[in-house]
Amino acid sequence: MNEDAFLERPDIGLWAVADGMGGHSRGDVASNMVREALAAMPAPTSGLDLLQTVRATLLDVHDALLWEAREAGDDQTMGTTVVVLLIHDDHYACVWVGDSRCYLFRDGELGRVTHDHSVVQDMIDNGSLQEHEAESHPLSNVVTQALGAPVDLAPSTVHGPLRKGDLLLLCSDGLTRMVPETEIARLLRDQGVAAVDDLIAEALRAGGRDNVTVIAVAPYGDDGAGRHVAPPPTNDALDDDVFFDRTVKR
Repeated sequence: MNEDAFLERPDIGLWAVADGMGGHSRGDVASNMVREALAAMPAPTSGLDLLQTVRATLLDVHDALLWEAREAGDDQTMGTTVVVLLIHDDHYACVWVGDSRCYLFRDGELGRVTHDHSVVQDMIDNGSLQEHEAESHPLSNVVTQALGAPVDLAPSTVHGPLRKGDLLLLCSDGLTRMVPETEIARLLRDQGVAAVDDLIAEALRAGGRDNVTVIAVAPYGDDGAGRHVAPPPTNDALDDDVFFDRTVKR
């Protein structure tokens, strides 16, 4: 089952990727609820209005997912990660929950804009785990924040100025758990936004344990192509995210 969803709204400067949490009931429904809610947003009056509306929309989806889970009555979470990129004038902002990521490719170098809400990222931050050990760790697919998860939701936000030649990449962890960042950078350096097809192909060649969704956005154009999206393929043997409830498992 494909539990990823994505959205492009260049008319208002919004792009998003959501990764429904498999292992929980109806992860595909959760990710599509995010997509539909963001798609229904009205045109903003300013960049600040856009950012505030996105954050409010994500909180509303979170509450709706919690309600849906309660109505289902099976004590299972209906959850999804999400990363949303916003572009207004010469600035970008990113709002995210979970481990779907945004990267900024600038001057030939790839930088991570988002900071994963995950157990292994917390371990890296506190010095108990090295970055290169994260993927092989048994808790590598455990997130600490997700829409619909029984947690005090705290979406993270970063923002910054854009420069000519910048490229921003949104992706689900189906890419980042399969393809090293050095290879992502190489393909972007060689191909620009057109690299998304090869990025997905690389993830599938590496084992493709999860759905893969990639969106590349070139705010100032990239060889005449401002954006490129590769729809997520379906893989029947998914290696899914799960939610980590600190109050239970600590």
